[in-house]
Amino acid sequence: MKVLFVVPPLAGHVNPTVAVAAELTARGHQVAWTGPAEVLSGLLPARANLLPSGDRTGSGGYGALHGRWRDLRGVAALRFLWEEALIPLAHGMMPGVEAAVDAYGPDVLVADQQALAGAVVARRRGLPWVTSATTTAEFTRPFAGFPKVGRWVADEIAGFLAVCGAPAGWDPRFSDRLVLVFSTPELLGADEAVPDHHAFVGPAFGSRPADGSFPWRRLDPVRRRVLVSLGTLNREAGHRFYAAVLRVAERLADHAQFIVAAPADLVGRVREDHVLLQEYVPQLPLLPHLDAVVCHGGHNTVCEALAHGLPLVVAPVRDDQPIVAQQVAAAGAGIRVHFGRPRPEEIHTALNAVLDDPDHRRAARRIQASFAAAGGAAAAADRLEKLL
Repeated sequence: MKVLFVVPPLAGHVNPTVAVAAELTARGHQVAWTGPAEVLSGLLPARANLLPSGDRTGSGGYGALHGRWRDLRGVAALRFLWEEALIPLAHGMMPGVEAAVDAYGPDVLVADQQALAGAVVARRRGLPWVTSATTTAEFTRPFAGFPKVGRWVADEIAGFLAVCGAPAGWDPRFSDRLVLVFSTPELLGADEAVPDHHAFVGPAFGSRPADGSFPWRRLDPVRRRVLVSLGTLNREAGHRFYAAVLRVAERLADHAQFIVAAPADLVGRVREDHVLLQEYVPQLPLLPHLDAVVCHGGHNTVCEALAHGLPLVVAPVRDDQPIVAQQVAAAGAGIRVHFGRPRPEEIHTALNAVLDDPDHRRAARRIQASFAAAGGAAAAADRLEKLL
């Protein structure tokens, strides 16, 4: 079987495909990716078969696009995501995805929910296609309370299909053959029937490049350890949040060590005796050494923490993060706090609760067990093999 992954230039959307691809390769299948090589070349394994598509982002590339999006919130961020990012990306990727299909000859396309070109090309070529759903937000009826916003998103998608000459009346975000959901109902909180072709396989964690620069010896063997991370796309907006976290770190210095993943110029001076500041951390290897995680609600970070049974304090910034934060809180595995107006007292209370209340850890471990039972990359590979 030859599988072509169609992905956007976002680490959280690429990482699960790397894990699934490794499993497929171990079983004797062939894999390749198509998407913007400008970004993907730094996210994929060194010898990955990458067929470029969609590198035309206008002046400044993806860095400039991110700079314009960074400080937006709410509906403004959603409009920017669709009007300035996803729809232009879909149009920009179309020729490259067509060429990738011609050059590679896949048996099946696995198209990320935010890489709409993959579904359109697959349908145009009569190829089986599968949805890669790396966030659960779309499965919670996110616009149920905002019908006008939901209609606007639907109109954006319909307009894209019309320009492409694709048939109307279908949604390229959701395959009718197989949807791989990298989560479980225990986190999603789904209380309604899910179609049989929606496979909850749990998170899929691939190998990450080794990072020999992390100062492992500085981890305190006595105090509890807390990771603070806003991911790779939101950290620049976190100046006030980092300041609030440092005040909490001062108050908890006697019994907690904070590992802060952020650039030093955004965080400022820290007390090195109780704050370990690193611009990047080897998150997966680090998680087994932690007691809690403070994060922005990115689906990957949340799932990685819960896969290690760690409770969370979640400060969502934009996009799907408020939905993921609500899922964590509803499951009892963490507490949601404010990001835009961070208050040290709120963060302090929330962090004390997830560290000291055993109910939060029990909830996190319940989700951890559901992830393990779901099967991850192996379960995703099983479903893909059964598709053909």
